[in-house]
Amino acid sequence: MATTRSFQAMLNEYLPNELLKEEFVKRDYLLSKVEKKNDWLGGNLVVPFKAAGASSVAFGSLSASNDIAEDSYIRGGVSGHKEVWGSLIFNHRDLMEHEQISEQNFLKILPGTVEDFLDYMKNVVSVNLLNGAHFAKLTEDGDASGNITVDRPDRFMIGQKIIVQDDNTAAVTAYVLSINMNSKVVNAVTARGGATPANFSAITVDQNGKVYNDGAVSNSFSSLRDALLSAANGGSSTLYGVTKTLYPYLQAINVDGSGVTATNIMQKIFDGLTTIRQLGKGNPSDVIMSYKNFASCMKVIEASKGAYNVVPNSQRTSQYGWTELEVGSVTKGALKLVAVQEADDDIIQFIDWRALKFCSNGFFRKRISPDGIEYFEVRNTSGFQYIVDMCLFGELVVNRPSYCGIMYSIPNY
Repeated sequence: MATTRSFQAMLNEYLPNELLKEEFVKRDYLLSKVEKKNDWLGGNLVVPFKAAGASSVAFGSLSASNDIAEDSYIRGGVSGHKEVWGSLIFNHRDLMEHEQISEQNFLKILPGTVEDFLDYMKNVVSVNLLNGAHFAKLTEDGDASGNITVDRPDRFMIGQKIIVQDDNTAAVTAYVLSINMNSKVVNAVTARGGATPANFSAITVDQNGKVYNDGAVSNSFSSLRDALLSAANGGSSTLYGVTKTLYPYLQAINVDGSGVTATNIMQKIFDGLTTIRQLGKGNPSDVIMSYKNFASCMKVIEASKGAYNVVPNSQRTSQYGWTELEVGSVTKGALKLVAVQEADDDIIQFIDWRALKFCSNGFFRKRISPDGIEYFEVRNTSGFQYIVDMCLFGELVVNRPSYCGIMYSIPNY
């Protein structure tokens, strides 16, 4: 089963590290827009917040020298990198059985496999950064035959390891066996390569049944959903160790979206933007939403007969999965609508890009051993296998949440 040339040589010949980094940046909307800081090597990352500004203004006289309010800053922090790993496995036997295919031809197949996996891995990270640890929600109670009905079947892959749990049920680990895109039913089994159906009968919609990637329940990146929503509306109560409610600068403006319909969505968005700009500290420019909500906005614009107008030459559709459209209102100014594949339907986020950055120590990159080997060789009785691991170490830092806003609890209209 020996090979005359190592996988290391083939991998280096076609896929340099720089390609991974560039593909990562340009194929993700959030990380193509957010400020990137690439020198966080690990350890505690200090996240400074402005708690309050100078406020001493007196009418008719000067403020007393011992009665002047100062700017106030607080020190938050991230204790260390969050991390995500992706792994590929190749069978050496495949090469031996196809020796009639030249190595040069094989190398034309290899980059497509790696690129497809990178696209998937970036999608997983993007969903996490926008929406939180889960990547899908149950829309019907689970059953004992391995079936769950979910809102986003497009986020599942055959063979994917998933963790399914709700607010009062122990997690169920399973492996995706089949996906019905029309019924939105995902069927899963208890073991990789097995046939025993997973038992999801205890997972219910009423208890907020959700689906997670392996390890995401406790080790996912911080998300815009958690950072911008208050604890009462489903977000986190603290931000990098600091309680949000203690300081206005840590609080994004939350707008109730429970009354949104397909016909009033544009009015609700402009009303929400007005509230956010009035009560917040920033000037949000981009309104990030799902394609479902974007489609409703487009229908309203088409039927509005003058209430809303598309700014000429503003529409941009990216081959990498998002659409931008600048829209004006006759009474409330203009804003940019951004439809993003990875956005959830129940929230719409109003983003001022000065409010966040992604801190990392190299973005996506291959794992390399101290002696320079970029793969891990496994010897089994059935032959040799080569494992290639890729990783991302870092964290999304939202240090000015008050610059942004979020509309929450948008119904499934």
